[in-house]
Amino acid sequence: MITPKDTLLLVIDVQGKLAASVFQPDRVEKNISKLIRACRILGVPVIHTEQYPKGLGNTVDALREVMGDEKPFEKLSFSCCGSEEFMKRLRLLGRNDILVVGMETHVCVYQTCVELIEFGYNVHLVTDAVSSRTEENRKVGIRSIKRAGGIPTSTEMAIFELLRVAEGDTFKAISKIIKED
Repeated sequence: MITPKDTLLLVIDVQGKLAASVFQPDRVEKNISKLIRACRILGVPVIHTEQYPKGLGNTVDALREVMGDEKPFEKLSFSCCGSEEFMKRLRLLGRNDILVVGMETHVCVYQTCVELIEFGYNVHLVTDAVSSRTEENRKVGIRSIKRAGGIPTSTEMAIFELLRVAEGDTFKAISKIIKED
């Protein structure tokens, strides 16, 4: 079970040109936005990356707005773990459970998940918050991450697992996020 004190959310490469070309982009962006906002309420750190932003563009506006002042880690390696700055930040946060969302499932998300698992992290792949340019590549990426030891979850499952109880102001705030369509 994931908890707010042991978890962080990793948002991988949800960038302009790429985000517009993936399978079900609106659904994926909406779910990622829900996760970011819920994590903010629950005190779960959020890290996000951009793959070669000069070529692919920056993080999409809708997600940049909910990210606040958090700056993305720019990278050229497909795996986020190839960025020394990213790895320093990850280690500094000291969280062992990583919720992973983003693009593309079969490339950057896959390679990041496999390396995080090799480094001993518990990787929780939010399957309704990842995508690729084709549905088939998305499915292949998800299957491959599961085979490598990643734990599949969904946006709502992860949020409710972090929340734990259905009471109080935190529950009310999270419920509003969940009910959005």
